[in-house]
Amino acid sequence: MIKLTQIDETNFLECFALRLDNGQERFVSSPIRSLAQAYVYRDQCMPFGIYAGDKMIGYVMVIYDREEQTYNIWHFMIDAAHQRKGYGKAALAQVIRYIKTKPFGPSGTVLLTCSPENQAAYALYTDFGFCPTGRCDGKEQELCLKLAPARPNTEIKV
Repeated sequence: MIKLTQIDETNFLECFALRLDNGQERFVSSPIRSLAQAYVYRDQCMPFGIYAGDKMIGYVMVIYDREEQTYNIWHFMIDAAHQRKGYGKAALAQVIRYIKTKPFGPSGTVLLTCSPENQAAYALYTDFGFCPTGRCDGKEQELCLKLAPARPNTEIKV
């Protein structure tokens, strides 16, 4: 079972030990950089360790952008030793479940960016229902998922 646990003083070193597979560093920032951003923007960022049982196997940060009134998924990664086991899909479902518990602005939107060259991640996001918005910074495309807030006791179908 996959669960999200907030990164704090008890588990940040576990997060620092996470590693990407060869070549993935061009697509995802290290958790160290991401946690520094979370510290600076602590009123908007929620960093999570992704756990399989009691082992941290990944990292993700959820951000609320007040200007655009959207939630953003940043720095989503699964440790190299735990990739290709379905953990990314299960973790993304947990991230969406978490976001659905939060109040939405008028947009009801979740955004993320992904390089189309990162084929596995891009396929995961589009299979999950994320669609290109047309915004691109030259390397990464912005993808959007429209959500309605979750009802109590509602399961997310994956």
